[in-house]
Amino acid sequence: MLRKEYDAAICGGGVAGVAAALASARRGMNTVLIEKTILPGGLATSGLVLVYLPLCDGKGHQMIHGISEELLNASNRYGPCEPNPEWEKHGRYIARFSPGSFVLALDELLENAGVDVWLDSRIIGCTVQNKRLTEIEVANKSGTVRIGAKVFVDATGDADLGFLAGEPCRFSENSMVLWTIEHNEHSKSENDLDGCSHTAIHADRLEKVYTTEKLSGKMVTDFVLEGRRRYRDLLKREYTEGIADRKSHYPLTLQTIPPIRKGRCIQGCFTLDTGMEGRSFEDPVGVFGDWRCPGKLWQVPYRSLLPENLNGVIAAGRCISSIGDAWEATRVIPVAAMTGEVAGTAAAMAAARNGTPHDLPYAELADELKKAGFRLDFPR
Repeated sequence: MLRKEYDAAICGGGVAGVAAALASARRGMNTVLIEKTILPGGLATSGLVLVYLPLCDGKGHQMIHGISEELLNASNRYGPCEPNPEWEKHGRYIARFSPGSFVLALDELLENAGVDVWLDSRIIGCTVQNKRLTEIEVANKSGTVRIGAKVFVDATGDADLGFLAGEPCRFSENSMVLWTIEHNEHSKSENDLDGCSHTAIHADRLEKVYTTEKLSGKMVTDFVLEGRRRYRDLLKREYTEGIADRKSHYPLTLQTIPPIRKGRCIQGCFTLDTGMEGRSFEDPVGVFGDWRCPGKLWQVPYRSLLPENLNGVIAAGRCISSIGDAWEATRVIPVAAMTGEVAGTAAAMAAARNGTPHDLPYAELADELKKAGFRLDFPR
């Protein structure tokens, strides 16, 4: 069986994984990024969630910097929207983007950083020795490949590394959400892409009907098919009632990954929970403004990225240790990229000293993050 060895293996190519890979490779680490689809960006691209939510506190103060800001500005490098943040239009540091444009920009950034990218490659197994992840198994057109690394980053969105390693995970309920880029002559919204007439996003947020506590292949299939069924019913209803016809309202493209926003997350050394907004921690690795509420700030502790029982792994993005309202706040694109950069930085530093993220002195990591422009404390 083919085997490859790296300093850092980034598992999952969403914005968190891309940010982690860039942070690691730019620090000179031999870095691989493994993605199950053929597009980087995760829900932002394959999921058609084309809104880069705020990097600010909603009151004119930027909270998130670093690679997350770099990705926001890159998202329309090959697209129709203005590349600069839309402060004046929306009152927050936010941007709309073309998913296809974002893919091209992410490809370019990864290539320039020297990341070894493996697309169409799914992680199917883990090898754990003395509570440390030492190797993963990946399936692709080459067959089964074993990948060893000094440090692994779980940016899968659903804590797949921890789950495959037999570690306990947490779960959440999910609303039925469908993002569709469509031709719709009868509805224009603020989510329309500049320069793309009659192109809109349809988000069908209905009652919470699925819980990921029983996350399985069947549950994911049912979730996806139910979302498309509801969209199909909406179109049928409009056609029947004469609101629209097949020429005035129809889908242009659909999501190619499941729109499950909170699937599994790690059980970390610390869990960020409801009511912890505004709370200071001893090991902060970033501060961000809640996308739902101007002025509401959260601090992310480093321990929430570290699995409680599994060494050699650090989490990033939607699967860091968060529950309740904190999970809702941390799961979004800018925060995922922020924690991705933290994870990639920590992975590179740990790999350079042949250690693990758990052993990395927090003070040294904090110094590196500050050099990258991170805000670690709440504004005074």
